[in-house]
Amino acid sequence: MLNRGSKEKLQSGRTKKQKGSADIDRFNRQIEFILEADKLKRTLRKTILMDRSRRENSAEHSWHIALAVIVLSEYAENKDIDLCRVMKMLLIHDLVEIDAGDTYCYDDEGRKDQGLREAKAAERIFNLLPADQTRTFRELWDEFEARATPESRFANALDRIQPFLHNYFTDGQIWQENNIKSCQVKSRMEPVKDGSTILWNYVSRLIGDSVKKGFLAE
Repeated sequence: MLNRGSKEKLQSGRTKKQKGSADIDRFNRQIEFILEADKLKRTLRKTILMDRSRRENSAEHSWHIALAVIVLSEYAENKDIDLCRVMKMLLIHDLVEIDAGDTYCYDDEGRKDQGLREAKAAERIFNLLPADQTRTFRELWDEFEARATPESRFANALDRIQPFLHNYFTDGQIWQENNIKSCQVKSRMEPVKDGSTILWNYVSRLIGDSVKKGFLAE
């Protein structure tokens, strides 16, 4: 939630609704949500930047995969997907990490209650918005999690590829620090094939190359 100073500033910006003006309560809720989303910038991930200078934060991750939609859209398995919807899913799906934190994909213990923690976070964070936008955001988040539509499958493929590339092009530093094996990476990356055969073939080659170069243990 907003801190006291932010709430006071938001309150001071409130005015009575006038004829022809925006719905002030709706507007204020939208601004509050945008301010709350800033907290995603302080959620750190296991992934390190390509120059290995520091850990990536979740907001940077969300931006990076949204950009990938534009660049890699031609490789989507289904050529008729709604790319705008894909981008929306990728921009909002990690907002729950404001409350739930980032759960390392190879942390079996942490993943046991990940779904519950993230669902609770989705309920709080999306409900900061006006009711219609709350429904829209929750539907997009649920769609991403279910991986049942062509859009969500392509979104998930990109979400998994981005940290994979960081791992490969930093010589498997985080993989090695956490004793990750090639079978774990292959299992994690298999859903990529549902979103893009071309991207899956690329990932498969890099997994094999990672073993050959010693980035991953067999």
